[in-house]
Amino acid sequence: MTRVMGIVNVTPDSFSDSGLYRSRTAAVAHGLRLLDEGADILDIGGESTRPGAFPVPVETEIVRIMPVIEGLKPLVASRKCLLSVDTRNAATMQAALEAGADIVNDVSGFAHDPDTLGVLAASRCDVVAMHMPGTPETMQSLAEYDDVVATVMDWLACCLECAETAGIDRARVILDPGIGFGKHLPHNIALLKAIPQLKTLGCRLLIGASRKQFIARLSRDEPASDRLGGSLAAALHAAAHGADIVRVHDVAATVQALKVQDALLGTVE
Repeated sequence: MTRVMGIVNVTPDSFSDSGLYRSRTAAVAHGLRLLDEGADILDIGGESTRPGAFPVPVETEIVRIMPVIEGLKPLVASRKCLLSVDTRNAATMQAALEAGADIVNDVSGFAHDPDTLGVLAASRCDVVAMHMPGTPETMQSLAEYDDVVATVMDWLACCLECAETAGIDRARVILDPGIGFGKHLPHNIALLKAIPQLKTLGCRLLIGASRKQFIARLSRDEPASDRLGGSLAAALHAAAHGADIVRVHDVAATVQALKVQDALLGTVE
């Protein structure tokens, strides 16, 4: 069954929630709500990586996320929920892992910080490597591909090779094609259609399409908060075609939709 990763943004400038969970109290409460709604993983981030976003000092990122990880860890452990840290900075990864994070979710695919692979190799955590050309500031200007599926698969294969060379077992690696990160509408659709091909890389696959701009482009240019229908359609498609994890904002609706789909497809009794 596809696992659901709920998003906990501890940022003032997220594209989807406009800083609703900036405080420790609000972020922890939001994480517990997502847990109650059925999240298998909580992904905690302190730096917005929306298109055009500027980098955040590592010290600021750590100050944002550490109280949230520390607040959630004792509450989720007994409920078999994992904590993920969404960061591209090795120092943040190290601090989060020491506080009990189970997964590191690196949107740069190990490319941003040269110390990343060393930190991850020394840990036992699972690691997510995502495809993103350039940086959040530049990625949309770099969204030019002759064959987006082949390009992304080559990138992810390279990430996997780098991880294994550094001593990270393939079983710990989760690959993410980076929906919305340096991609335009046709690229996102092509990658979602190519999930079975992406699975041939031999790793678990994470798909994060929730509330992304391509949904509005296919519809009526709705704001991020009004993209639930498209988000569910993308999550159901991803799960049906082999995605192991879907990263979402709307956990309750996604969990419910996946349960109905599983029943209809005969994957549960």
